[in-house]
Amino acid sequence: MSKACKRWACGLLAAVLVLLAACAAVVYIVDPCLYYRMPDKWEPVFFSERYQGAGLAKNVPADTVLVGTSMAANYRASEVGETFGGSAVRITIPDGYLSEFDQVMDVVFRSQTPRRVVFALDLNILVRDESGVTGAMPEYLYNDSLLDDAKYLLNKDTLYYSLYVLMTNRWGGGQTLDESFTWDEGIWWNHMTALENYTRPDIAAQSADAAAFRENAARNLAVVEGWLRAHPDTEFDIFFPPYSILFWDKTARLGQTEAMLSALEQACNTLLTYDNVKLYGFLLDREIVENLDNYCDYVHHSGEVCRRILAKMAAGEDRLTAENTEKVLANWRDFVVDYDYEKFWDESFWWKWNETHPGVPA
Repeated sequence: MSKACKRWACGLLAAVLVLLAACAAVVYIVDPCLYYRMPDKWEPVFFSERYQGAGLAKNVPADTVLVGTSMAANYRASEVGETFGGSAVRITIPDGYLSEFDQVMDVVFRSQTPRRVVFALDLNILVRDESGVTGAMPEYLYNDSLLDDAKYLLNKDTLYYSLYVLMTNRWGGGQTLDESFTWDEGIWWNHMTALENYTRPDIAAQSADAAAFRENAARNLAVVEGWLRAHPDTEFDIFFPPYSILFWDKTARLGQTEAMLSALEQACNTLLTYDNVKLYGFLLDREIVENLDNYCDYVHHSGEVCRRILAKMAAGEDRLTAENTEKVLANWRDFVVDYDYEKFWDESFWWKWNETHPGVPA
C-alpha cells in the first residue's frame, strides 16, 4: 500500500474515531436515559419507561420505591412520599412482565436500600406466562457490566434522544420527576368512557378449570418471593390494583371467574407467609370498583383514585391478613358471581343513576 493510501486510511479511521467519540460525549453529557445521573442544568424529558426505568432506579434516592404497570403510572412520587414519609420514586413498566420487574428490582437494590417497596401486583400480570415478553427491555441498561455501556454511548437512538432532550428544553418542554409518565390529565373519567372503551366478549362455551392459572401464578409469585427473601429488612407493601367491575364481567363471560379467584387466593396464601409483607386488596373494594366514573376503560382508574388508595393504605384499610383472607375472598366470590352486570347496558339504570348524581353527565 502506498504512503498516500496509508495516510488516507489513517485519516479516515481517525475521523471515524473522532466522530464516534463526539457522539459518545454528547450521549454521556446529556444522558437522555438518566443512566449516569439526574440532570441539574435542564429538566429531564421522559420518553420510554423501559429505557429510563434503570436510571430512575439508580439515580433517584428514595425511601419508598413504587413499582407497577400502567395501573401505577398516575401515582405522584410526592404524594407517595407524603403518605409514607421521606422521599419516593415511581418506576412503571407498561404491560410489564414479572421478569421485567425483576430487572428493575435488581437495579434498585444494587443502587440503594429503600425502607419500603410498594408493588402494584395486577391480577392480569399475576396469571399470565412469559411467552409475550419482547426484547423491549434494554438489558445493557439494567445489568452491571461496564462493557455494555458502549451500547448506550454509541447508539443512534440515544444520540437522537440526546438532541431531542436539548431541543425540548430549549422550547421549555422539560418535565418534572413527579409528572413523569403520568397520563391522567385530559382524560374523561366517566362511566360513558369506561363502557365505550370496553369490548364485551362473547360468553365462553365452557368455564376454565379453577387451577388454570396455578402454574403461571406460581412462577410469577416465585419472582416476588425472591425479592422478599433477599431483602428481609425492606417492607413490601403489595396491593392488587382495583380493576373496575367490568373486569369481573369480562372474567365471567370468559368463564374464568373461579380460575382468577383461585389465583388471587394462591397469591394471598403465598405472600402472607412473609413477615416483611403487607398485602392490600383494593381489587376487592366495592366503593372504588363499582363506580365506573373512576375509570376510562375496564381497568384503568384516575389519579384521584390513586390518592384515595394511598390514604387507605396509610390507614390500613382493605388490608388482607392470614386471619381475614378466607372470609374476604369468599364474600367477594359471592359478590361477583351474583352481580347484575346487565344493568350497565340498561337505559333505566342510568336514568335512576342520574337522579342520585345531579350535574354529572350521563
